[in-house]
Amino acid sequence: MKAAGEATLERRSVVAELLEDRGDLLLVTGLGSPSYDAMAAGDTASNFYLWGAMGSAVMVGLGLALARPESPVLVITGDGEMLMGLGALATAGAKKPKNLSIAVLDNGRYGETGMQLSHTSFGISLAGIAEASNFDSAGVIEDIEGVTRFRQQLQSDAGPRFAQILIKVENPEKVLPPRDGVFLKNRFRSNLGFPPI
Repeated sequence: MKAAGEATLERRSVVAELLEDRGDLLLVTGLGSPSYDAMAAGDTASNFYLWGAMGSAVMVGLGLALARPESPVLVITGDGEMLMGLGALATAGAKKPKNLSIAVLDNGRYGETGMQLSHTSFGISLAGIAEASNFDSAGVIEDIEGVTRFRQQLQSDAGPRFAQILIKVENPEKVLPPRDGVFLKNRFRSNLGFPPI
């Protein structure tokens, strides 16, 4: 596995590849950069962006996957947020929803608080934690071909699956999704066929 600072994948390219030809894929994004990256790849009513809920992306995605077992669900989050919610991996591994995929964009930094080194910069393996949490597949991705292979599994029922995707340290321009939480909730509910509340 590449050391922190050696990764060459660009986060926006990774997210664009993950969301290519997404079909009926439901997306939950973690706080900050993963939401900006998904918005840059194209906003849809199938995107549920989390604002101010650091550490919650996997749990929201897990709940969605359990409630909608017929729909593929992808969570895109960062290493900092995943580290704040490690217990979510154990819960997802215990519940084992076949339609859940988790992609962690790992630059070895806490990007939303000043780019301090995260635990992954010191050798902590998020993929190893997911593997120990009974995920059907868990691995580290270092190239765009690996991202493509992961994307091609998103529609399968062989989950839960986990990818720790190593990305280079960068800070691209923010592409902000809507910040109105009520609007985002109601838009997502309407996309699923539920009335607004």
